[in-house]
Order: sequence, then C-alpha cells, then structure tokens
Amino acid sequence: MLLQKKPDLTFADVTPKAVYTNRRKFLRDIGIAGAAAALAGERILSIASPNLTAYATSKLNFVKGPYNTDEKVSSIGDVTHYNNFYEFGTEKGDPAKNSQKFRTSPWTVSVEGEVKAPRKFSLDELLKVAPLEERIYRHRCVERWSIVVPWIGYSLSAILKQFEPTPKAKYIAFQSFYDRDQMPESKYTGLEYPYVEGLRMDEAMHPLTLLCVGMYGETLPNQDGAPVRIVVPWKYGYKSIKSIVKIKFQEHEPVTTWNQIASNEYGFYSNVNPNVDHPRWSQATEHRLGEFFTRKTLLFNGYGDLVSSMYNGMDLKKYH
Repeated sequence: MLLQKKPDLTFADVTPKAVYTNRRKFLRDIGIAGAAAALAGERILSIASPNLTAYATSKLNFVKGPYNTDEKVSSIGDVTHYNNFYEFGTEKGDPAKNSQKFRTSPWTVSVEGEVKAPRKFSLDELLKVAPLEERIYRHRCVERWSIVVPWIGYSLSAILKQFEPTPKAKYIAFQSFYDRDQMPESKYTGLEYPYVEGLRMDEAMHPLTLLCVGMYGETLPNQDGAPVRIVVPWKYGYKSIKSIVKIKFQEHEPVTTWNQIASNEYGFYSNVNPNVDHPRWSQATEHRLGEFFTRKTLLFNGYGDLVSSMYNGMDLKKYH
C-alpha cells in the first residue's frame, strides 16, 4: 500500500556527528522514547565514509517525499551489512568489511551522449538543484530477499531535465566507479568492470526513480553505494546501480553487466515479477530481512498502480 502522507516512522532530525561523542548526555536529553533512533543514527555515522564531501559531515536537510510505503522499516544493521556490491566481494558481508577505505571525495559525475548540455557536476552542485526528499521504499533482490529503506535523494527526472535530452535519447546508461587498487576483491567475481546498468527513458524519468545520496537520515555508507546511486523500487536490486560516475543518454538499449553475462537469468528490464522464475529458483516468494516467515512477492514489487502503464502490451515473460 502506498500513502500520500507522512509516514509514522521517520528519521527527519539527524543530530550532528559531534553530539554523538557524548552518547549518555544525548540519550538523556532526548528521552527514552528517542533512544532507539539515536542509536541507529550513531551506528550509521560509525560506518559512513570518512571521505565524503562537505555536505556529508553536516545534517542532511530533507522534506518528506510522496509514495512512501507504510511497511516496517528494515533495521540499519541488515541494510548495511547484508547487501551486494561485487566490487568489494561476493559475500553479503564483504561490502561492509572491504569498502571502508573507499575514497568518495572529491567526486564528479559525467553526463554524456544525446544531450544538449553535456558536462560534469560535483555533489555540491547537485545539492543546489532541488530540495532533498526522504522516500521509504520496499526493495526486492533477485536472490529472494527484501528490505524497506528510508532513502534520501531527488526524483531523478529533476536532475536529468537540466541536461536537455535530445529526441534521440531513448535510453540512459549508468556506470559505476571502478578502481582495482581500491577494489581488489573484484578480480574474483567473474564480472567485467566498470559495472553498467540502464533504464529506458520513461523509466528513468518516472517520479519513483530516485537519485540517492543518503539513507536513514544520513549520507550513504560506502557499502550501500556512496556517495550517489540510483534507486528503482519496482525492479530487482541489481538495477539500482551504486557509486555512479557516468550518465550517458543514448539511442539504443545499453549493454548491461548482468544481462551481458547471463541474459537468461538477468533481463534488461528486471521488473519484479513473481510469475517469471529465475532459472535456478522461484520468484513467487521472498524473505524480508528481520522476519521469520516468507511472504508473497508482489508484481512490480507492489508499485504496479504507478508503473504498469509503461509496459502495456509487452510480454513480461519475454521482456523480463
């Protein structure tokens, strides 16, 4: 269920890092009711990159965005310590363990291809484009687990429109940062780098698609895609590419990393569909991290009323 109102659970007022150095005083000041949220923020601060740009060490000012799910938010520990980021290793705990020295400052993103105003922009420039929003989205991994995360970012369309795409721009390719010296575990993964993902233009411009710079009221930890990533909540998790350094508008469908390696397992569209099994397992159910029982997987991850019209007339088994 999607709600056009403020969620009950919020991380709106994040305390500056210095306050966390006096944990006991802080907990006394905010009272018992806020203790859990305070500890959650403290944990995020402890695992975030020490090399973020200026905005990263201060409070992220954001407004409540639309399209928030009313489901229980997943624990920070699960989201930051059970995830995929193959550049830092293939096991779910590898990204948190191996990414802590990843350098995320300075950082620029190059915009190229079929646009009238190609250029590079810094994250400091990005923060001036539009107000930051918090969006609480559910997510589904192709490996059958799911989470609910309070992201902070911008509707991607607000960012892309400023570059004035040409009529030839039908798709957008996104490229992750890659440096073998900082990511030595990548040589054992069997993937070709840099990692590339892509969206059709209408998917990229959809109001649900988020250019994300934070989560749980703070900046992104390295293992979750610092300093900037894409979040596409109706698609399987591997479409939400991390640590972006290039955005390229193009006329033809981009060659994407997982689709290139195993197109029968990882389609270009990657829409969550319980009726299309992965060749090695069923996608009909999922395991929400932190819960004991499995639950039914929802078509388009439950966002069908907002996104299904983009796929009218398409064979969703062929174009999986």
